[in-house]
Amino acid sequence: MNVEEYREYCISKKGVTESFPFDEVTLVFKVMGKMFALCGLEHVPLRVNLKCNPDKAIELREEHDGIIAGWHMSKKHWNTVFLDKIAKDLTKELIDHSYDLVVSKLTKKVKAELEIL
Repeated sequence: MNVEEYREYCISKKGVTESFPFDEVTLVFKVMGKMFALCGLEHVPLRVNLKCNPDKAIELREEHDGIIAGWHMSKKHWNTVFLDKIAKDLTKELIDHSYDLVVSKLTKKVKAELEIL
């Protein structure tokens, strides 16, 4: 998956916005104002940070060379995924997991707003 495919997949999800809140090279995706994915555009090969269930995060790191503990993030809740080392289908699955984790923690009111978008 290249950066354009990654961006298109993230931004296609319901309630997602993109921004550069930290600097001009760190692209952040948020669902209803809560971060679920980010990447440094200057990194080659491209690597992205995705939120992950702590137990699943450890399992993924053990199974895949292209997944490590979240770089500059909470190592418990975030993984860094090297897109050149992970299959596109798995990358999409991990983006979905991250998005779903964040949505699951939204308040009832915000979830209801997300549903009507």
